[in-house]
Amino acid sequence: MSDKEGILEPPALFIGRFQPFHKGHLFMISRILGDFNRLIIGVGSAQYSNAPRNPFTYEERRVMIVRSLEQEGIESFEVVRIDDTNDHSIWVSHVESVVPEFGVVFSNDPVTVQLFRERGYDVREPPLHRREDYSGTEVRERMASEKDWENLVPEAVVEFIHEIDGAQRVREIVSSKGSQGQ
Repeated sequence: MSDKEGILEPPALFIGRFQPFHKGHLFMISRILGDFNRLIIGVGSAQYSNAPRNPFTYEERRVMIVRSLEQEGIESFEVVRIDDTNDHSIWVSHVESVVPEFGVVFSNDPVTVQLFRERGYDVREPPLHRREDYSGTEVRERMASEKDWENLVPEAVVEFIHEIDGAQRVREIVSSKGSQGQ
């Protein structure tokens, strides 16, 4: 426990791809920070970009997260790059080597949940907030089909995606590569 009654230490770890960062992620972060003083946000599959499932680079995702949280007045976080190892037997060790000390892991990815539980971590699968709307897949599909996507992401993400012409990138990637790729 920390100085604050009921606030848990060490920090929590929230792992996701954030392709892109959306309002569901923001909701989850706010909930986690209700119980923890600090949050480490692990950006997974960080080495992948310019592909249908992973159109944005790690750095672009980091900017989306930082700008969104700063816009909300959230300061008690750290963003960490987590590359995939493509080997489940070493992935948790890899995460431990690149992420500062953490206590609890938050994830809804079944493989992540299983691997961290097998290593003895307290893993929490928080309820998803409006999952039918707030998912990276939904946001990317709307971008690709030129439908309204902007109401699904924080304003800071809308602004940044416009800055980098990200919706156009998603359309080009999907039309040139189909549904293949990372």
